[in-house]
Amino acid sequence: MLRCEDTAQRAFIYMLVGVASGLFYREFTKLNDFPEGKFTQLGLVHTHLLTLGFIVLLIVLVIEKVFTISRTPKLFAWFFWLYNAGVVLTSGMMIWHGSLTVLGQESNNMIAGIAGLGHILITAGMIVFFAALRRAIAERGSTPSPSEA
Repeated sequence: MLRCEDTAQRAFIYMLVGVASGLFYREFTKLNDFPEGKFTQLGLVHTHLLTLGFIVLLIVLVIEKVFTISRTPKLFAWFFWLYNAGVVLTSGMMIWHGSLTVLGQESNNMIAGIAGLGHILITAGMIVFFAALRRAIAERGSTPSPSEA
């Protein structure tokens, strides 16, 4: 069973990897004499990991505290694993594609397809998250609050 600590740990890991990916982008492009200002997906990994990983999971923790969405453990677990698999897959493909760009090599349709799968997993995870949230809100509404009892 997943716990809040799992979500907090994952958010912390995304924060560390997100910051490290920004450092990697800067140093890898310098090391390979990549023209400053020229586009590569490596420049986007930093913000994707910090936003989709770190910030979104911190928001999930706040929502968990307010609505206890983990009361539906199967839905919460599905959200957690789908969403995180999607973020990791998407970010990994961005790193791969961006690294190829910096090295002057062509990307291919396989990378785009796997990145698309990552986006599908993120979307599926968010749909499951909102299903769990809806159920938690409905259950909360049917239970009288302590002031009403």
